[in-house]
Amino acid sequence: MHVMLADDGVLFREGMARILTEAGCTVTGQAGDVASLLAQVRAAPPDVAVIDLRMPPGFAAEGIEAAAAIRASAPGVGLMLLSQYLEVHHALRLITEFDGGVGYLLKDRVSDLTAFAVDLRRVAHGDTVIDPELVSRLVARRRERDPLDDLTDRERAVLALMAQGLSNAAVAADLHLAIKTVEAHVTSIFTKLGLVQHEREHRRVLAVLTFLRA
Repeated sequence: MHVMLADDGVLFREGMARILTEAGCTVTGQAGDVASLLAQVRAAPPDVAVIDLRMPPGFAAEGIEAAAAIRASAPGVGLMLLSQYLEVHHALRLITEFDGGVGYLLKDRVSDLTAFAVDLRRVAHGDTVIDPELVSRLVARRRERDPLDDLTDRERAVLALMAQGLSNAAVAADLHLAIKTVEAHVTSIFTKLGLVQHEREHRRVLAVLTFLRA
């Protein structure tokens, strides 16, 4: 697997390169800023680009903007964003606006070499990988009663099959329902669990469910 690294910290980049090489990856390029990264990707697209979320010159969200530019010019490149701190709004943008092949992890996760290498390969293969801490924040709800109590028996049955990784079509076949009926149940489930505020968030929630089932 060919990997490119983008981080303004030379020591972090070199350490990451060593880690990835030990894991059997080939580091094909390193960049300290977005312009250099984009130029290298255009010249020789890697399987995955590992990008720091905050990069020069503004140290704001340059990394995710670079990811968007890469996806537009080289859609086959997987995109792994790393951040020192959990920034939910940036992570959700990545999950919502990018069609798979993306990841968002805290830099602390890189210390687990085996897990990180697995995550990179998942991103390279088109999966979505998100930090467990983000999942916790997305699904945690401080409520006095369990929101699952609001689900009907049919919605509980649909949710149970979804948790097994079944598609809407498979759920429909198992429960002898029309696919549109299942889709309506899915919308109702997400709404009752407080995970969906509007239609655009379906993809975000499905990405979270994919991670939880992985």
